[in-house]
Amino acid sequence: MFSTVQASAVLQAIREGKATAVTSFDLNRTETEVELTSAGMEGDIGALSIAELKAIVKQDRKVFRLDRNPPEAVQVFSETTGWIRSLCPTKSAPTVLVSGIPMHRIKETDPRADTLAKIRAFGKIRGRVLDTATGLGYTAIEASLSAQEVVTVEIDPAALEIAKLNPWSQELFSAPNITQIVGDVFEEIRQFASASFEGVIHDPPTPALGGELYGIEFYGGLRRILRRGGRLFHYVGDPEGGIGRKMIPGIVRRLSESGFHRIERHPDAFGLTAIART
Repeated sequence: MFSTVQASAVLQAIREGKATAVTSFDLNRTETEVELTSAGMEGDIGALSIAELKAIVKQDRKVFRLDRNPPEAVQVFSETTGWIRSLCPTKSAPTVLVSGIPMHRIKETDPRADTLAKIRAFGKIRGRVLDTATGLGYTAIEASLSAQEVVTVEIDPAALEIAKLNPWSQELFSAPNITQIVGDVFEEIRQFASASFEGVIHDPPTPALGGELYGIEFYGGLRRILRRGGRLFHYVGDPEGGIGRKMIPGIVRRLSESGFHRIERHPDAFGLTAIART
């Protein structure tokens, strides 16, 4: 995997006349040394010409597979949703674009930091936790470090196709305490036993893409599957932005009506926490 982040640095090293450069073929998870020539870059993955490096630099919202000739962007068309999903690079872990919309915060932060902010806002993780939207699996992976089990639900098989290609998502498929479900979480929670989870991390798509996941019926389902005193984190978007500011009062009211209390705002994580009322 290679992106504008790595290609830009390699081109700069070539311009400076360096014989080698340190780069990454797994989007900054590890580093490796490559040889540089006037023609381009040579490494264990093969060679990239100056023209190919420049072409990758120009595509700053795409990640490229280097096991394809020429390099091929990582993207999948979903037969389920009709959306195109593609990996989008950052200086840390990549995000995924769904029809061009990033699924993580990337302004003045990055997907890794965004995930850690959500986990910090949630608080102590223990027992069995539900992650309502798998995506690239970052939330499930981080929660699995402390939880007894993380059950993560993804409606779109194409999301998991992208995750399998993403170096930062590999623990989603290897961690023994992560259980994956492919399905609509709105329907899937009806299959879970009452009071069978200690916590829920709810990071839904925008209301335009998943409006039912902001409704009182769904919130009631989350309350049912949580044990008394169980904790919910709900991502709501920028609390100071126009949409977030307008949405939050309605979300707070519906959560309260659904059996949650002690609802608190966490601006740094763009979310709310709530406790299942006893």
